[in-house]
Amino acid sequence: MNKLFAGVVLSVLSLGLSQAHADKTLNLFNWNDYIAEETVTRFEKQCKCKVVQDYFSSTEEMMAKLLAGGGDYDVVVPTQNAVEALIKQGFLMPLDKTKLPNTKNVSAGFLQRSYDPDNQFSMPYAFTTTLIGFNENKLKELGIDPADWRVIFDPEVLAKIKGKVTVMDDSEELFAAAMKYLGYSVNDTDEKHLKEAQAVILKAKPYWAAFNSSSYIKELTVGNIWVAHGYSSDMFQARSDAREAGRPFSIGFVLPKQGAVLALDNMVIPKKARSPELAHQFVNFMMAPENAAELTNIVGTGNPNAAAKSLIEPEILAINAIFPSNEQLKTLETITARNTKERRMTSRLWTEIKVR
Repeated sequence: MNKLFAGVVLSVLSLGLSQAHADKTLNLFNWNDYIAEETVTRFEKQCKCKVVQDYFSSTEEMMAKLLAGGGDYDVVVPTQNAVEALIKQGFLMPLDKTKLPNTKNVSAGFLQRSYDPDNQFSMPYAFTTTLIGFNENKLKELGIDPADWRVIFDPEVLAKIKGKVTVMDDSEELFAAAMKYLGYSVNDTDEKHLKEAQAVILKAKPYWAAFNSSSYIKELTVGNIWVAHGYSSDMFQARSDAREAGRPFSIGFVLPKQGAVLALDNMVIPKKARSPELAHQFVNFMMAPENAAELTNIVGTGNPNAAAKSLIEPEILAINAIFPSNEQLKTLETITARNTKERRMTSRLWTEIKVR
């Protein structure tokens, strides 16, 4: 009986430990298609946990959900201007640097940025550019230069590709593109200049197929659209998907000559995180060279991790749209957080665009 009882106790304890591992969950709120499945699987195995992912396709969507109290996430991956806003809102948990030894792998130029000077709340994850993805065959056939914001905003060019163009359903990104097209800074807050950008958008709008921040990868890949305004990592995936599917055309992506947006995405931990210890493990895990490199090699992101560079495929390192040259970097800007008055103004201008 004693042996039988001991066996039952051991079985119960074993079941309890297994259940404890099964109950360890990391709730991750990330951009669409912004982490490799292989990376997630490896983290789950290493930490004996389950990763549950939720996705967003724009900063506005992410901020609205977070500030409305939706989802008790453990790790969120916001862009730099959203980090700044979340810090001001008191939404984030200070990071415990003693649990993040892999910080040493990050390039110094990506640390201590103005939006979080001491990296008290954030650690770099990846960077992307917002640019033009295009059907190389169709645009060559039509004699259209994709390396120019005219392909998105000039009615004379758009007349040749009407109904085959999508732009991001994101006010900050679309206004930034229009401002660059006009020769202004993406962070220009002059109402007169913003209204000029609004006018440019409204003139181009009838030629666009849709405002689309979530499915333009697929639309480009199958040939439904020929030009898309979107993120470099998404265009990298569209190109790969078209190749794998054996499409009779190829997808290219390029930085417009007038300049564009450079977005630095970061890992943060909300104050309401259910598993802050596991969250720190994830942040540290993603700063390990092999995991950071995998993000670039599979997803096509730019990489702030200096130790990962030797593990990144040379073909990807050579793509200027992902790793811009020094000359191109001079034309790129990061979007900064707007104050309340500025947000109200751009929100009003954006609403007018959408309803017309």
